[in-house]
Amino acid sequence: MPNPPVTLALPERIGRWARRRGPVFSIGVPPVRNTFLIGPEANRFVFANDTLFRAREAFRALIPVDGETALIVTDGPDHARRRSLVRPALHAKQVDGYVRIMAQAADEALATVPGEEVFDAYALFRAAIRRSTTLSLFGERFASRATGFGDDLQPVLDMVDTWPQAVDLHERLRTPRWRRAMASRARVDEVVLEEIARSREVGPDADAGVLSTLVHGRDESGSGLSDLEIRDQVVSLIAAGYETTSGAMGWLIYALGSDRALQERVREEVLPVTGGERPSAEQLRDLPLLSACVTETLRLYPPATISARYVAAGFEFAGTQVPAGSMVIYSPYLTHRDPEVYADPLTFSPERWLDGQRRPPHEYLPFGGGAHRCIGSTMATTELVVMAARLLSRGRIELAPQRVRATSFAAMRPRSGMRIALRDTSTNA
Repeated sequence: MPNPPVTLALPERIGRWARRRGPVFSIGVPPVRNTFLIGPEANRFVFANDTLFRAREAFRALIPVDGETALIVTDGPDHARRRSLVRPALHAKQVDGYVRIMAQAADEALATVPGEEVFDAYALFRAAIRRSTTLSLFGERFASRATGFGDDLQPVLDMVDTWPQAVDLHERLRTPRWRRAMASRARVDEVVLEEIARSREVGPDADAGVLSTLVHGRDESGSGLSDLEIRDQVVSLIAAGYETTSGAMGWLIYALGSDRALQERVREEVLPVTGGERPSAEQLRDLPLLSACVTETLRLYPPATISARYVAAGFEFAGTQVPAGSMVIYSPYLTHRDPEVYADPLTFSPERWLDGQRRPPHEYLPFGGGAHRCIGSTMATTELVVMAARLLSRGRIELAPQRVRATSFAAMRPRSGMRIALRDTSTNA
């Protein structure tokens, strides 16, 4: 029998409050007061009324990593302009060109697995996704620097993976942790700005990945992104891929390893299509069950279990007045696990996504929604399909005895890794 889904304490607690108090309720006292809008209709309201909210105050803790001009912390016309210039680099056709890099990164990581011994698959694919994302951004020339780049970024990611108030305190006190993080960011900035300068010098280069598109892209007015804007979008993409995509990969492995029958069905789909070799972008379209497993993973384990908006203009929702200056919290996790939205919501059932079944954005929101919906969603889902296909081509996933728990702030991920063994790896049977 498949293992039960892993739960997370904070959104589960919010869910209990919502069942007692209704879809709108507030906790705390000014200036630390959060208003919770829970359920699909609340999500719909937030996504449809972007002018009532600002993202910058809600995600200010990410500025030390992502930068002042990152899409996640900008609003209004500035956000719309930058988004229009970043979007072409992450269009589905562009992402198709990164499939080879994704598969190569997965294979290189899996080549280090010693036979059928137990290993931490979450840690292994975390490194593979970091390398894949970096190479997709910068191209093959950057390969030798990819690992060091990710290592330099980690202290900054660790510092912001906490409550925003804690980040503010580190900054005000200039704690040793803050200073280490800022030193790491300076090393990251040096590398990225060097690559930006090189790209401007050599001109557009189809083999230089996302960076070249960002450097040389222009909007209708002929305007492009500044070096600072490019730096912030590049680091945002790496940080998001490193944290959110790797977390989702861990849960996908858990789901497949928990259900032997489902795993065999997916392997029986993957192996005839790919022949056990690296898949092409076209072959990915012939893997509907694996793609549905990815979609279902993101439903049951959304990267952002809760998300936030700062209220710029007061409003009324469900008969409750929400004043300007409040922080609104909504929850993809609770929506995705709501029995009034999804039948049998705690069962991992990719079948609910087959035959072209879709859900509206306010019911399925692993990448958020509205003006701030994650611009890298296509790249993330493609990477998950590619890496899972390569893993399943190596053998059957067998979960090792372990206590699987979740942790979350920047992203929902396995707290202590995901220990597995691969069986029949020599035959790919």
